[in-house]
Amino acid sequence: MKLERGWMWCVLLLSSLAVATQETQLDVDISDMDEDMGLDEEELKVLMAEEVEEEEEEEEATVMDENLLDETDGTASGKAGKAGMDANVSFQVTYKTPVPTGDVYFAETFDDGSLESWQLSKTVKGDADDDIAKYDGKWAVEQLKENKVPGDQGLVLKSRAKHHAISAMLNKPFVFQDEPLVVQYEVNFQDGIDCGGAYIKLLSDTGNLNLEQFHDRTAYSLMFGPDKCGEDYKLHFIFRHQNPLNKDTEEKHAKRADVDLKKFYTDKKTHLYTLVLNPDNSYEMFIDQSSVSRGSLLHDVVPPVNPPKEIDDPHDSKPEDWDERARMPDPEAAKPDDWDEDAAAKIEDPDSLKPEDWLDEEPEFVSDPNAEKPEDWDEEMDGEWEAPQIPNPACETAPGCGEWKRPQINNPQYKGKWKAPLVDNPNYQGVWKPHKINNPDYFEDLQPFRMTPFKAVGLELWSMTADIYFDNFIITSHKEVADRWASDSWGLKKLVASANEPGIFAQLMIAAEERPWLWVIYILTVGLPVGLGVLFCWPKKSDDDYVYKKVDPPRADVEEEEEDEEEEGEAAAAAAGDEEEKAAEAAEGAPAAATEEEEEEEDEADAGGDNLEDEDEEEEEEEEDEEEEEEEEEEEEEEGEEESKAPERTLEEESKEGGDVAEESHKQAVRKRRVRKD
Repeated sequence: MKLERGWMWCVLLLSSLAVATQETQLDVDISDMDEDMGLDEEELKVLMAEEVEEEEEEEEATVMDENLLDETDGTASGKAGKAGMDANVSFQVTYKTPVPTGDVYFAETFDDGSLESWQLSKTVKGDADDDIAKYDGKWAVEQLKENKVPGDQGLVLKSRAKHHAISAMLNKPFVFQDEPLVVQYEVNFQDGIDCGGAYIKLLSDTGNLNLEQFHDRTAYSLMFGPDKCGEDYKLHFIFRHQNPLNKDTEEKHAKRADVDLKKFYTDKKTHLYTLVLNPDNSYEMFIDQSSVSRGSLLHDVVPPVNPPKEIDDPHDSKPEDWDERARMPDPEAAKPDDWDEDAAAKIEDPDSLKPEDWLDEEPEFVSDPNAEKPEDWDEEMDGEWEAPQIPNPACETAPGCGEWKRPQINNPQYKGKWKAPLVDNPNYQGVWKPHKINNPDYFEDLQPFRMTPFKAVGLELWSMTADIYFDNFIITSHKEVADRWASDSWGLKKLVASANEPGIFAQLMIAAEERPWLWVIYILTVGLPVGLGVLFCWPKKSDDDYVYKKVDPPRADVEEEEEDEEEEGEAAAAAAGDEEEKAAEAAEGAPAAATEEEEEEEDEADAGGDNLEDEDEEEEEEEEDEEEEEEEEEEEEEEGEEESKAPERTLEEESKEGGDVAEESHKQAVRKRRVRKD
């Protein structure tokens, strides 16, 4: 039963492991193909339906490993490339330049391969060195380096350690009134990012906006996008608020994102950045259609939009007799007479003795005898050459060389500088604070959403890393329009990237290379089920053998008792039968009873002597039986001693002895039965 239970546990354990593995694979597939793309089931169905309808009009492209996507020259090489393409197809997608499904203020895909609607800045950056002040960074329209979607192109920042500035006009200015603002675009740090930004600026409609003079001081209404330098990963949302009293403009920074942003800068994937700004002053930022930060323009920005009603009086000052000390030195305390402030913290150990074999005359370091002066050594320029110093070989076997000094120990008399103990200050008045007065610059703006209108979008960036990819800009007032735009563009990129991702084991290995401590988790994850499997499934030796060895001799006694009981039952039955026969004979022989009694009386005298002889014989037999029983008991005791002296006898020998014991017990039972019958 124990062995069967072990196999049952084994089967249950293996079944659970198989189910867990299958669920993990399903979760990975679903998360990669659905949730990670940010597309729900309805959007995927609509997307696939449109692709089927437009299949005849669009050019089908094959998504494969990037090493197979290089174009070849010549007809023969072109055919060979096509054959290789068909042999390595993972799946096919049809890309069509996305078209906005609603009213938009700006939309750009770069799929036409030109920058006709964009203007490069021709000015210089202020407060910068002349050699780097000019906006001479290069821009290009290219495909992605990895996970390409054929037909899809984007704007790429090509230069490193240079200033870049490019901008484009909106279809119409956006006015902050009663409609939300939705800003969305894609970014891919194709080579990672060391230090630089990928944010956009919405340039204010000031009446004198000139895109050729776009620079860092050009007025903007808000700025949004990723930025990184060192290990500081940020997602900027900055808007410029105008003071209604003095008309000064001040930048307001939204609070930091609620999630770790590092992976969006290092995974070399295309990510979707979205900002939603509502007329009720609420805002929300999304990455890959997942919310990472939300708040209010009135309460969740630094510095706050509205200044405090009261401020500290700038003319108020702390009185000279104001005591802010909560505790003070005890004025009644005095330094003890035996307190020596000049005692040294360390003293020489008076109990230490110089070792007998200490080498006083040997230096600790000597010149290297194997060193040679370099051939190009110029004593006039470099000075006199000296061999480098090495540890003295003579000191290796000795406890020390040079002048011996006693080791230092802590001075038991050292107490340091005496200080009076602290007591509560009876004159404590608390921490001084200046008086509050009404803020002369106080104002209350309950509609910070109503910012300065903007009519252009611009990228003004400095980066130490090149090949930053931008694509699919859209500015609208409807979140649904932006989501539909993302599903037609960014959704396909995520689909291709998910299909080209390495398997689950490759991802685990990559993660372990980045975080070596994951190996411990991997080993435990694999080793624990294996250990449990061995524990529950490994066959164990049955305990029945050991039980049989222990109870084997007593089994003969049990059989003896059973035989004795059977014999007693048979004897009782025989006795009952004899009584019945006697009763029957008595009934038949009633007429002859008188004659038999007379004959018995006559024979009594003759049988007296015979009965005495029979009784003597019975006593002798009983004595012989008792002697035999004593001899058998002595033999059993001797056998027990032999068993205790030889515990390593085999099972066959024990079975033979058991048979002998059974025979002896059978003989003894026969003797007892004879005695009873007698």
